[in-house]
Amino acid sequence: MATFNKVMLIGNLTRDPQLKQLPSNSSVVEFGLATSRKFKTAAGEEREETCFVDCAAFGKQAEVIAQYCQKGKPLFVEGRLKYDSWEDKQGFGRRSKVSVVVENFQFLGQKDDSRKVVADPFSRSEPPAPGSGPQGGRSEQRMRKQSAEQPFGEESMFQEADIPF
Repeated sequence: MATFNKVMLIGNLTRDPQLKQLPSNSSVVEFGLATSRKFKTAAGEEREETCFVDCAAFGKQAEVIAQYCQKGKPLFVEGRLKYDSWEDKQGFGRRSKVSVVVENFQFLGQKDDSRKVVADPFSRSEPPAPGSGPQGGRSEQRMRKQSAEQPFGEESMFQEADIPF
């Protein structure tokens, strides 16, 4: 039987991202994400339910998130669930937690309320300036139109040479 482990969340950061270096000299950032949903009960009462999720990103993505994200900012996260379990140090028995390992993300707010910024594991650590990158001198208006058509990423940013196989 095949399994599938994919998570997509949109939420606000619950704390500033914390960047750390692993012994392998790779970067890891940990942050919390609050997601919510609104619904009506059977009695017709409006309710809101909030879920708090711990997330971790590695490598270049970790550095970008640590540099450009802060508590309260909205973020789209795509990744996989990870289950960890350990023995409690105070002797309270076995503990466990489910978290999200970030494989891709997108900033949802606008940098200084002016534009969206997209990041992926193959991009440089700084957000692209308008008119730079593979699109060349494309106008900001055309880039906004493309962002509206592709809300979860810009596949056109990748060239054939970027594919590792």
